[in-house]
Amino acid sequence: MASQRGESLDTVKTRRKGIDKSHYLYIAVIAAVILGAVVGLMFPEVGKSLKPLGDGFIKLIKMMIAPIIFCTIVLGIGSIAKAATVGKVGGLALGYFVLMSTFALAIGLVVGNMIHPGEGLKLAPYDPSKKAEVDSTVAFLLGIIPGDIPVLPTLFAALLVGFALQKMGPQGAPVLKAIGHGQALVFRILIMIMWLAPVGAFGAIAAVVGATGFQAIVSMFTLMAAFYITCALFIVIILGGLLKIVTGVNIFKLMKYLGREYLLIFSTSSSEAALPRLIAKMEHLGVSKPVVGVTVPTGYSFNLDGTAIYLTMASLFVANAMGTPLDLGAQVSLLVFMIIASKGAAGVTGAGLATLAAGLQAHKPELLGGVGMIVGIDRFMSEARALTNFTGNAVATVLIGTWVKEIERGQVDQVLSGKLPFDEQTMIAGHGHGHTEPAATETEAPRVPAAV
Repeated sequence: MASQRGESLDTVKTRRKGIDKSHYLYIAVIAAVILGAVVGLMFPEVGKSLKPLGDGFIKLIKMMIAPIIFCTIVLGIGSIAKAATVGKVGGLALGYFVLMSTFALAIGLVVGNMIHPGEGLKLAPYDPSKKAEVDSTVAFLLGIIPGDIPVLPTLFAALLVGFALQKMGPQGAPVLKAIGHGQALVFRILIMIMWLAPVGAFGAIAAVVGATGFQAIVSMFTLMAAFYITCALFIVIILGGLLKIVTGVNIFKLMKYLGREYLLIFSTSSSEAALPRLIAKMEHLGVSKPVVGVTVPTGYSFNLDGTAIYLTMASLFVANAMGTPLDLGAQVSLLVFMIIASKGAAGVTGAGLATLAAGLQAHKPELLGGVGMIVGIDRFMSEARALTNFTGNAVATVLIGTWVKEIERGQVDQVLSGKLPFDEQTMIAGHGHGHTEPAATETEAPRVPAAV
């Protein structure tokens, strides 16, 4: 207990401060969803009249899509180059991350096609050219929010800029640094917008429930339940099976070892909060420092299994709810887009929602009206996303350490059996000022600094 108190008062205060802020937003969203559902059920016409609140929030999210996509893709290409120069570990990690993220996206599509979430709601398609019958003051306020920028041209421009900066070498470093600062600013604005999520969720849920009745509530609960079950099965069967086959390690023992980190992630809805602790615990487990230093920070940007499952299932939910289900070709095209765009969804509240909106806007802009329903339940699914992402990165570290023969198997067994417990004080002394920062900087995972 003394070692845990020695964690430094400033660190504890900072952590509690972050958790409190997150909880306020979480509670507000829950209250807004419940209140919106009640208003929609009891006063349908009033619920429908609140639709501009949801529309305004969606417009704010759309406003941020282009800058988020541009900054994260440009910096992502730079990160791939840096990670690849680390050598065998970097190349192996990137290959594994891309493969697993693609696999997770495909699983989301398969499950979504099996359960058909949102089917039967038949919400009105979003038409930006159609003027809704709203009060002139409301129309004026909505008109203040800037229009959206096309996503696919932005993505193409970002790829060109990223590869051009890569070719420039050291000369391009100042530009990359400037874009990194720009990304921090963009994410800060996004975080500010997300504090309006309770208002947007209240308006969107009230309008949807007012128009469709109790069926909307059933559809949302179906999506959430299916998503949680899919994430649990992905962790236990896919990640656990791969871990057992390659290393012989039991996934449940590894999860028990990381129990304190799971509590931290669950309370903050972000796996970023546990990044320094994961680095320290993976080293204590027996994986070498170089492997941990490359794999963990890179995984936080490129290995987003939970986010990948969420993006595809939520996209199918919105398409079905709008009465325009996506055909196989559109689903594959959306999957390819999400593989690239999801790299911008790490560690920042609301980035996953912005990426979802970007994918829908790029493929079927008329589906954007259904994003309002996702706003209401996004926070309910954020814990499962973060826990799945975190577990995927922990498993990846053990797997890659095994593949490159940079892991002490005897120490792994001792740690997971409880014979060699993790010392909190050791983490503070060895990682609070020395190792954690260089490890994160070595591969410069683009969203880790932005999330702070």
